[in-house]
Amino acid sequence: MDVISGYVPLKRKGNSYFGCCPFHNEKTPSFSVSRDRQMYYCFGCGAGGNVYTFLMEYENLSFQEAIRTLAERAGVELPKEEISAEEKRAGDYRAMLREINREAARYFYGVLKSPRGKRGYDYLIRRGITPETIVQFGLGFSDIYRDDLYRYLKQKKYTDQQIKDSGLVTIEEKGIHDKFWNRVMYPIFDVNNRVIGFGGRVLGEGTPKYLNSPETAVFDKSRNLYGLNRARSSRKGNLIICEGYMDVIAMHQAGFTNAVASLGTALTEPHAALLRRYTQDVILAYDSDGAGVRAALRAIPILKRAGLSVRVLDMQPYKDPDEFMKQLGKDEFEQRIRKAVSSFMYEAQKLADEYDQNDPESRTSFQHALAKKLAGIPEKLERDNYTEAVANQYQMAVRDLEKLVNVYGSAGVPQTPSGRGAGEGRRQKERKEEGKNMPQRILLTWMVHEPSLFETLREYVGPEDFMEPADHKIAEMLFRQYEQSGQIEPAMAMDLFSELEEQKNVAAILNTKLDVPVLPEDRSKALTDIVRKVKLAGIEARLSQSTDIAKWQELIKEKANLQKLHIFV
Repeated sequence: MDVISGYVPLKRKGNSYFGCCPFHNEKTPSFSVSRDRQMYYCFGCGAGGNVYTFLMEYENLSFQEAIRTLAERAGVELPKEEISAEEKRAGDYRAMLREINREAARYFYGVLKSPRGKRGYDYLIRRGITPETIVQFGLGFSDIYRDDLYRYLKQKKYTDQQIKDSGLVTIEEKGIHDKFWNRVMYPIFDVNNRVIGFGGRVLGEGTPKYLNSPETAVFDKSRNLYGLNRARSSRKGNLIICEGYMDVIAMHQAGFTNAVASLGTALTEPHAALLRRYTQDVILAYDSDGAGVRAALRAIPILKRAGLSVRVLDMQPYKDPDEFMKQLGKDEFEQRIRKAVSSFMYEAQKLADEYDQNDPESRTSFQHALAKKLAGIPEKLERDNYTEAVANQYQMAVRDLEKLVNVYGSAGVPQTPSGRGAGEGRRQKERKEEGKNMPQRILLTWMVHEPSLFETLREYVGPEDFMEPADHKIAEMLFRQYEQSGQIEPAMAMDLFSELEEQKNVAAILNTKLDVPVLPEDRSKALTDIVRKVKLAGIEARLSQSTDIAKWQELIKEKANLQKLHIFV
């Protein structure tokens, strides 16, 4: 309660406190915090959990980071984890590499702010980067001397082998030279704000134009995104993916603090998985040239396979976000974000560009290619909506396009496994499972609200009747608490789960909406019905899992006896 109230203004209503939810936009407060139950829940968006969950979701921390944050706040020293000698050596080695990178960042920043770095500083100012932004992103400069950083790191008492392992200096028989020289330097941070590598932009005509640190034990280009250490705390609700460092910096400076970029490499599956930790929606703001279009078309299926919703931003006539912002400004960029098209409509548009729409034969080929693509959408409603949308977009008869889509569908065109249609099919299955588990969740919530029910129900129902794994773990804990102390602490159920999604699910289970009858006879009937459904689902599950005839007979008899069940409260 005390932690959450530091983030969200709360007002007391009855036994709970309410405020506007920090996880979605709302005007009427639906975010509830219970001091007694040590839990929060939003009746608007379903966000919920305990204090650990709140910090994980609000600050984008891991479970372990949330524990450390609360321990530091409370002045509690956590016990040290026992690790093997090998694990300690590996951890110390990675820590040493991060220290070298941190020292290098300090060195490059110092050079930038000195007379030796004037060319780099002037370049950044010409590009519209403010002194405040330079500080925020820790930008720097590597001078023209090719062993400057090496000599600096040697002064810091690092060995040649350690410096070599950092990837910042090349040390070989024919000589020693820094990896970066005569470049504006962009420190690359991991999500925990630790420097793990660098990108460098050459000044003048040198090549390559942009150069990154080589991969090391702490730097993996395919698993890190530039700017994510700052963007993860954005409250925008989505992340914008750009191509370059300057795009990210310019966008953050303009207030678009949800911008990130891949590190000089194509978007990868690990990148998509990393993004999925922080958002469900991404907007691609790649360069509008041919290379940018190809990169977007490669990225879309990767992002969708990770379960992300994808839209694409149109920046024409400008090449990239940095150029767009300088020419048209923040407000116009905001408008373009609102007009960003779905990934399917973008793919359809690029497909159309491959055909001559004025040539009948070429146009027919386009229509077949489009129908084949539509047939790959597994969910019918979404497929029908996109069929109508693209038919209108490209002046085609909807009925004719539908027929063509059906032809490809009946011919067994592989359905896209990664699109929103697949996601909708998955969500339908989840909703079906949720409906099946609802009696269990209602009963758990009722018992949490009225712990006295445990005494009444202990002879009728137990943890073994809750078949869904999460429900079973919660029921087991609640029943054990009541047996031991006659009281329950539902917030402790969160401690059974370490993943954020699991904790949110538990919060939803324990905050299932209740409409409990007032009259005793109605309460008795409602409770009997719920217990009967819970036990019936358990019996059906055990029947499907067993091949023992004697066990079947026992379960069938138990099922028949459920009709005689009557519970009085």
